[in-house]
Amino acid sequence: MRILPGFRVSIVAVTAFAAALMVATFAGSISAADCGSTASAGIDWGGCNKKNLMLEGGDFQKGNLADTDFTLTNLSDSNLASANLEKATLVRTWFTGSDLTKANFSKVEAYRSGFEGVNAEGANFTGAELQRANFNRAVLKGVNFEKAELGRVTFKGADVTGVNFALTNLSRADLTGATFTGPISFDRAFMFLTRISGLDLSQATGLDAAQVALACGDSNTKLPSGMATPTSWPCEAD
Repeated sequence: MRILPGFRVSIVAVTAFAAALMVATFAGSISAADCGSTASAGIDWGGCNKKNLMLEGGDFQKGNLADTDFTLTNLSDSNLASANLEKATLVRTWFTGSDLTKANFSKVEAYRSGFEGVNAEGANFTGAELQRANFNRAVLKGVNFEKAELGRVTFKGADVTGVNFALTNLSRADLTGATFTGPISFDRAFMFLTRISGLDLSQATGLDAAQVALACGDSNTKLPSGMATPTSWPCEAD
C-alpha cells in the first residue's frame, strides 16, 4: 500500500508526541510522593495519610511532609531538621525530644500536640494553629510564631530567646518559667490572661500598656522602662 508523503509526516509527529507524553508521565510518577516508602532523609511524603502510626526515632531531615496528615501519630525522638511540614495536619501528634531545627511548620493544624523538649531553633511556625500545644522545656531560640494561634499553649521551662510573637494570639498561654537571654517581640500580640509571672520583660519589644493590662503578671515581673505594674495583678487562678 502506498503511503502519501504528508501522511507519513503525520504518523511520525503522532509517534513523537506519544513518546513525549509517556516520558512526561513517567517523570511525573517519579517525582510524585511515595507514601509507602520507609522514613529516610529527604523523604517525600507530601500529601500522604500517616495517621495513627508509631514513627518515633525516624529520620525525616530535609523531607517533604507538606500537607501530610499525622493526626495521632508518634514522631517522638525523630530528626525533622529542615523538613517542610507546611499545612500538615498534626492534631494530637507527638514530637517529644525531636530535632526540629529550621523546620517549616507554617500554617499547620497542631491542636493539643506535644512539643516537649524539642530543639526547634530557627523553626518557622508562621500562621500555625497550635491551641493547647505543649512546648515545655523546648529550645525555641529564634522561632517565628508570627500570626500563630497559641491559645492556652504552655512554655514552662522553654528557651524563648529571640522568639517572634508579633500578631500572635497568646490568649491564656503560659510563659511562666520560660527563659531567654535576649529581646522577644510582642508587637501587636493579643495577651488576654497570658501568664507572665516572674518574667523579666524589660528588654521586650512591641509590648504596650494595653497588652500588659490584659496579661497576668506578679510583683516579680519586670516590665519595660516607664511601664507601670497594673493594679489587676496578680490574676486569680484560672
